[in-house]
Amino acid sequence: MKITRLEPFILHAPVTRGGIADSTHSITHWGAPGVAIHTDTGMIGYGFSGTHAHLATDRLITDCIVHSYGPLLLGEDPREVRRLWEKLYKHSPIYWVGRAGITHLALGAIDIALWDLKAKDTGAPLWKLLGGSAAKKVEAYNTDGGWLNWPLETVVSDCRRLIEEEGYRAVKLKVGGADPKEDLRRVEAVRKALGPEVRIMTDANGRWTLSQAIETAGRLADFDVTWIEEPINFDDVQGHLRLAEAIRTPIALGEQIYTATHFREFMDAGAVHYVQPDVVRVAGVTEFLEVADMAQSRNLPVAPHVGDMAQVHQHICFAHPAANLLEYIPWLRDWMEDPARIESGYYCVPDAPGAGTTPNLRAFREINRI
Repeated sequence: MKITRLEPFILHAPVTRGGIADSTHSITHWGAPGVAIHTDTGMIGYGFSGTHAHLATDRLITDCIVHSYGPLLLGEDPREVRRLWEKLYKHSPIYWVGRAGITHLALGAIDIALWDLKAKDTGAPLWKLLGGSAAKKVEAYNTDGGWLNWPLETVVSDCRRLIEEEGYRAVKLKVGGADPKEDLRRVEAVRKALGPEVRIMTDANGRWTLSQAIETAGRLADFDVTWIEEPINFDDVQGHLRLAEAIRTPIALGEQIYTATHFREFMDAGAVHYVQPDVVRVAGVTEFLEVADMAQSRNLPVAPHVGDMAQVHQHICFAHPAANLLEYIPWLRDWMEDPARIESGYYCVPDAPGAGTTPNLRAFREINRI
């Protein structure tokens, strides 16, 4: 099997209720700039990233995929995924101009597409190719009921619906608003509405200073919060360590960390308790597995951030022993041929060959082919 061409695409899928916001961003669509890797057998692998759906930025990613990485892939055997990852990351001109950011997102989309091809070639879902088990349980927690721009009444009713009607046992709330006291009121109201058995995660999206985080996150333990995610600036290792020493609530982070090396710095410093790599940010499945292995060796749980809306992450979680809890947001559900499914608060085991990244006919009608 040989790679014959790379076909870029950009998909912008609408988010819930026409718009959502956290402490730092508001969006109306979720972006999935990606690539279809064609082969001489007719088999196609699909991979994509996750963005805030700005077309100009998404085009930078797809341009990098096709024009910078593409020539290095033509004629290669796509099943040699790890060798190709090394070739693209360490032995290409890209290494000298950018080892994170846009280049990493582009490499991640390519790596996902290659793993998709490798799994399809074996006729198995990716989790099975990676040595996973259908007997494993992967719990889902839902983030799509706790956005910061929604009134408290809406947040409470949505979280109650997710628990009572859809069967989730864990939800995530966005915090980091203008008034820290309001953040705490929101968490308290949801805890009272859901009762003591439901897990509540919180996420500040890097909004607080260290002193603000010590003050506000330090009070989250009163509401039995599972973690505070991205409490301060994403790159501040020492700040997270100082915060971890000052509060009782565990710290989760990783959404904005791009490399395995940076993850190792946080883990070795004792600055993170829940490790949250994202397959679209750490340059695909290949680097994600490296991060997950690091976490496992340090007895840290892996709870991925889902920039791909869990399509690939579900496979990795069924395969990797450190990953038993996975975020869920439904924004790409209507655009995938085999969307991730949740039943009674747990992910259903995917059974289709590949990585779950093949767009459906509806998506192909909407995709911006560039």
